[in-house]
Amino acid sequence: MTKHALGSKSRIDGTLHRSLPATLVIREAAPDQASDGRLRLQLSVSSETPYLRQSWFDDPWVEVLGHKSGEIELDRLNGGAPVLANHDRHMAVGNTPLASIGAVERAWIEGDQLRADIVISRRDALADLRQDIADGLVRNVSIGYQINERMLTKAAPSKGEPDEYRVSNWTPFEISLVDIPADATVGLGRAADQQTEASAPRYRVVDLTPAGQTTQGEHSMNQAVTNPPAAEPQTATRAATSGPDPLLAERDRMREIQAIGRQFKLEGDADKAIESGASTDAFRKFALDKLVDNGALRPAESPEIGMSKKDVEQFSFCRALLAAADPLHAAKHAPFEMECSRAAQDKRGDSRDKTREAAITIPIDVLTRGIALNDGMAKAIASNLIARAQRGSADMSVMYRDLVAGTAGAGGNLVATELLGSSFINLLRNAMVLDKLGITWLRDLNGNIAIPNQTGAATTYWVAENGAVTESQQTVGQVTLTPKTVGAWTDYSRRLLLQSSVDVEAFVRADLAMQIGQALQLAALNGSGSSNQPTGLLNTSGIGSVAGGTNGLAPTYAHMVDLESAVAIANADAGSMAYCTNAKVRGTLRKTQEFASTNGKAVWTSGSERGIGDVLGYDAVVTNSMPSTLDKGTSTGVCSAIAYGNWADLLIGMWGGLDMILDPYSGATAGTKRVVALQDVDIAVRRVASFAAMKDVLTA
Repeated sequence: MTKHALGSKSRIDGTLHRSLPATLVIREAAPDQASDGRLRLQLSVSSETPYLRQSWFDDPWVEVLGHKSGEIELDRLNGGAPVLANHDRHMAVGNTPLASIGAVERAWIEGDQLRADIVISRRDALADLRQDIADGLVRNVSIGYQINERMLTKAAPSKGEPDEYRVSNWTPFEISLVDIPADATVGLGRAADQQTEASAPRYRVVDLTPAGQTTQGEHSMNQAVTNPPAAEPQTATRAATSGPDPLLAERDRMREIQAIGRQFKLEGDADKAIESGASTDAFRKFALDKLVDNGALRPAESPEIGMSKKDVEQFSFCRALLAAADPLHAAKHAPFEMECSRAAQDKRGDSRDKTREAAITIPIDVLTRGIALNDGMAKAIASNLIARAQRGSADMSVMYRDLVAGTAGAGGNLVATELLGSSFINLLRNAMVLDKLGITWLRDLNGNIAIPNQTGAATTYWVAENGAVTESQQTVGQVTLTPKTVGAWTDYSRRLLLQSSVDVEAFVRADLAMQIGQALQLAALNGSGSSNQPTGLLNTSGIGSVAGGTNGLAPTYAHMVDLESAVAIANADAGSMAYCTNAKVRGTLRKTQEFASTNGKAVWTSGSERGIGDVLGYDAVVTNSMPSTLDKGTSTGVCSAIAYGNWADLLIGMWGGLDMILDPYSGATAGTKRVVALQDVDIAVRRVASFAAMKDVLTA
């Protein structure tokens, strides 16, 4: 099956091999080399003979190695590339730690062939090999190479037949003497004119990996070796493509495939993949497919229900709330919203929480897209969010807003226009000062999430000449995110919901977003990790710590420097670096000089943007979600916290849609309806070394 357009180009990552029976001509040494004891050979190593590559992962394809000017990168061969035995890059030869048995002296293109002069080492361990070559017992050669670019030259004429590609740029990097050729009927002493089409097949099928994967194989070629040209060898006109060391890459490939096989009990398949030359990515995909086929793994689905832009604009929070308030007539109040809610609940499988069975679910499609909004109203909402975000959580637990028709300050004077408004998700983020610091949001999640993080570095060594480097690896851990439910509530007048326009719709969304955003911000900074709360930054084990005193201490310039240093010493001072504290600490730092009694610069100064300060050249933000009632020694309930670090390593994950449950009883005497909004979220610190905190700051 053709996967590329005719003439399209692609590349293959990994190592490929071709072998051929060839005449090894022993060359005479130059006068200044006559007594060095080394064996010099000349041979042909490749041609443009077509060759079929076939895989247990993908469709077969015919490979034609290009031998025109510029198609072969010869720098690595002409730079003294190794000569190996059977492509073995692991077994040391003799008393040396190296696997090479010789080196390439020069390589050149002659017609449609690549030819080379090689030299075999005079080490005692290779004496028998040199004798076998002299006796004509070693006749077969193979080349290892990498494909930098290939071009589709002939599409398969019918189903089941392979496409043909010309390798228009490739890099040979080693030559091997091998035992078994691709075609045993061709060998030393048999000239090309002695072969027939019947006795010399065009190509031979072998088990290999497909385009895009690491491959291994053999190539049959029946070319007699001729005398070398007198002129200097032709070199490639294109710069050589540098790549990873093939030996190290092969070791890594084998180790990773074995690890995947052990982890998922696919050891037999791992051995086959290593033997066939499959790449790590190819085997990883194979393992994943096998787990899915066995039912051990179910692919995650998008939580979206497939709403169009028009559908999203049609969806109304207010109508959904009316439906929740009057479930017997829900189909009358909000038929479209109820249909979308059921689709969202079916998408995620709502048997998980009996307390949320009666909820109206706002699909993720709606939460991530905007609505029409009056420009003046947008500014009012933004102003309201900023003010409440700066006040933080101090009054959040007791604050709620009643929106009443006819009351100007409570949403009664709103009028409809059609300008673009913010999505619920953006409103939620705007309600959080932490978003300005560059925290990382992970949206539309499914199931538990494990995020890798590096907990230790590889070890480096200094070694003597020809010494072996001790193998070491980085230590990798995981940060997990598990859904936890955050709830917020606000009260609305039924009459307001009935009379509301698009601007009331926007205000309702903004108010719910602000409530959830504040709860998220409080948990992100100071979540206890118990009572169904996530673990916040200040309570995360392992972050850097700066102590003021036994009973706390007023913040100083030195403390800010110590916070910066704690992160820098851990080599984590890169990214979205900033300070975050509460208004009390900001006020104290504004009145504290960097160097006492100098009447000089204050520790906290105004930044380039309104609402953002400057401490040591870093942004500094304020939210009263940062606690001011901590304890230290005899200072009980009066200590504040300040944190510094790379805020991109603070993760907030969100699952599925927003559930809204209407409580018609709490405000029954006032004629209001209470809406409880529930969202599945979690918070984690990806790298604890990225943060440091001082939790005993005194401000009075």
